[in-house]
Formats: sequence, structure tokens, C-alpha cells
Amino acid sequence: MTYEDRRTSDFDELWMQEALRAAQRALAAGEVPVGAVVVCNGRIVGRGWNRNLTDSDPTAHAEIVALRDAGATVGNYRLENCQLFVTIEPCAMCAGAMLHARVDRLVYGADDPNAGAVRSALQVVNHPKLNPKIEVRGGVLAGRSAELLQEFFRKRRSSPRTAQRAPVRGENK
Repeated sequence: MTYEDRRTSDFDELWMQEALRAAQRALAAGEVPVGAVVVCNGRIVGRGWNRNLTDSDPTAHAEIVALRDAGATVGNYRLENCQLFVTIEPCAMCAGAMLHARVDRLVYGADDPNAGAVRSALQVVNHPKLNPKIEVRGGVLAGRSAELLQEFFRKRRSSPRTAQRAPVRGENK
């Protein structure tokens, strides 16, 4: 591993820790614990966590919330030269939003075998017929991201009040 690779890896983990902190905010609100941050020029310009239940909004995934926050911060819906860090592999909706925002790079934690649209279930990001292309790095602090989700769903399944609820993004059926 070169010095540049090691430095990038260290920065990726630093920003992913911020995304994990955002996921903890979702957890505290009773939401599926997914968090995201948008980084531009070495600083966070957008932060989000799942807010579907809180906002009664099916589009309020962590990535969408973070992209909206970043757009407001930079004053543009184009987020060129920005990187998105998210604790789980993005779904098709979030992957499409990243493409429209022109995010340069995606770094995510755990794979989502049920709904991931980077490499697991679908390939929206970097699909051969779509532009632009996004640099992708998966698996950063994946264990911590997966543990957070697994513990949330374990508790949810064991609670009689929520046992009848439909599966939510990131949940294994």
C-alpha cells in the first residue's frame, strides 16, 4: 500500500466515523440507523440520517437528506468535487440522486444484499449506459455499520409492538 493509498484510507475512515455518528442520531429517533455525510474540500458540507418516520417522507433516506443539506450549503444542486460517505450501500433512489448531483466519489460501509444499487442487488452507480461515473469504495468500517443495523433489527423483531411492521431498507427478510 502506498502512502497516498494509506492517507486516503485514513481519511475515508475519519469521514465514515462521522457518518456512523449520524446513524446514531437516526437510531436515537427510532429510525433505521443509516447516516451520511457529504465532504467537499476537506470539510463536511452536508449531513443526514434516515428520517423517513420522523418526516413521514419515503424519500428521507440519509443520503438524500445529506445531499439536500450539501446543496443548500454550497448553493448549488451540482455537488462536483464532493464525496458522499454513507454507512450502507445506497439504494436505487439514492444512487440516482448521486448521479444527478454529480458526486465525484462514494464511500460506503456495509453491503446491502436486498436493495444495494452499487454492486449487490443492482448496478445503478456506474451502469454502462449511465453518466457520470463515480469512484466507489465499499467496505469502509463495514463491520461497525452492519452491527448497528443488525442490532436495530434484532431489537425490532423481538418487540411485540413492531413485529407486524413491513421490512425496511437494509433489513434482511
